[in-house]
Amino acid sequence: MIEDSVKKFRIMGIIEGYSYIILLFIAMPMKYILGYSIAVKIVGMTHGILFIAFCILLIAAWKKTNWSLRESALFFIASLLPFGTFFTDKKVKAYE
Repeated sequence: MIEDSVKKFRIMGIIEGYSYIILLFIAMPMKYILGYSIAVKIVGMTHGILFIAFCILLIAAWKKTNWSLRESALFFIASLLPFGTFFTDKKVKAYE
């Protein structure tokens, strides 16, 4: 049961990380360089939904694994940084 919760969190972290990279490095340049504001609207909404799911799964995994507050905060803060979830992926995978 714990492994399932951590696995879902880890997969969502990877998906959310890719959506953040797409938003920052594809959609935003399309908006500000090419003038396609719809790209940010679509990718931004998708990323927002994925980020909320990431936070929910983080809380669920935190409760089931008894991670420390510091470790859970590290996972959350890493999700706010570009490529952050990819750096914490190895640490999360250790709990599977």
